[in-house]
Amino acid sequence: MLKGNLFRIYPTKEQKNLLEQHFGAARFVYNKLLHVKSTMYSQCRVSVSKLVLGNHIQVLKDCYPWLKDICAHSILAVNNNLDSAFQRFFKGLGEYPKEHKKKDNHFSYQYIDSYQINLITSEIYLPNIGWLPALFHRELFNQDFISNNLIVHKVNGQQILKHDFNKEFLRTLTVSRTSAGRYHVSILTEDGMEKPVTQVYNQSTTIGVDVGIKTFAALSTGELIENPRHLKKSLKKLKMLQKRVSRKVNGSKNRRKAAKKLAKLHQLVSNQRNDFQHKVSIKLIRENQAIAVETLNIKGIVKNHKLAQAVSDSAWYSFVSKLTYKANWYGKTVLKIGQWEPSSKECHVCGYHNKELTLKDREWQCPECKTLHDRDINAAINIKKFAIQAYQITAGTAGRACGVTGNSWNKEAGSLTALA
Repeated sequence: MLKGNLFRIYPTKEQKNLLEQHFGAARFVYNKLLHVKSTMYSQCRVSVSKLVLGNHIQVLKDCYPWLKDICAHSILAVNNNLDSAFQRFFKGLGEYPKEHKKKDNHFSYQYIDSYQINLITSEIYLPNIGWLPALFHRELFNQDFISNNLIVHKVNGQQILKHDFNKEFLRTLTVSRTSAGRYHVSILTEDGMEKPVTQVYNQSTTIGVDVGIKTFAALSTGELIENPRHLKKSLKKLKMLQKRVSRKVNGSKNRRKAAKKLAKLHQLVSNQRNDFQHKVSIKLIRENQAIAVETLNIKGIVKNHKLAQAVSDSAWYSFVSKLTYKANWYGKTVLKIGQWEPSSKECHVCGYHNKELTLKDREWQCPECKTLHDRDINAAINIKKFAIQAYQITAGTAGRACGVTGNSWNKEAGSLTALA
């Protein structure tokens, strides 16, 4: 089973300069190849293949000799990434590829060959860069797997994994830099384990989850998970740092220093949010066989300026993405219901539909059965009920019932009624 492993690296000043050159070269070549492919189709209706673009890289090296100082494997990986972007576009899984811009924080490139990992000193060797200290906060492979499956080179008491001899298990390595100036490597590995069989679930082993703003998630069991609101807590300091940046002279060293402090705080907020969502998502995955969630039109919701910041701080799409890939790891199922289902407005006891319910109503009493409902918990119970009903109706199409072919949260057409 393929897994990505993200580790922080600590390059020297000279290595940072080399990494920046590789970032710029990858961005430059990507834009050049995209321009060739787009121009040939728009002007001549000719679709340029991946092979032809690969040959064009040599032409770029002849025109721009500085590209010859860049690792050849990272340049070839750019062509692969562009081809993958077009394949996703043609399959309807993404937008038409756009140019990579420095201001959009495109600082990454890949190695598809020749990197090495020192298991003793926790260092990674990158061609044209050298050895870099890395923080391996978790094992890349366990010791039994290394002994039985990998070829380890022992040199002067060191144990080195070379990609060239372990291509089956060591795949692509991606080097990246955040806006806060932190460098990371992401290593794609194959652990040799088969994807677990999807576990059978029923009503008792399924949980409904209703995401919100005040309460991050309400569960059909009645549990409420409070929203930590990391951005809101740091907003005062963010505004102060942003003012400092805006008051500095453009292009000055002081402005760069102030911008770096601002980026570090943004990075901290992002890390806090991700840590919280990882803990919640893995807890739900481990304790249940299936998790039912509601599809939301997030792009439509954030157009409301009163809700945009709070919704963005909650990062619902990121949370469901974590649930989805962790469900694949553990053989669990994520069920997605449509955004137009009346999860909040329908009484889960008698089925009464409350048309008068508004966003400000956090509790309401059913006029039919006199049940007092907490808005979020009632929605979570209904989400679970609708998901189970959808599974029973579409028993012959398990893929649809399990949300495998569901629409993306941020690309659906809709309105703000998705919050209702």
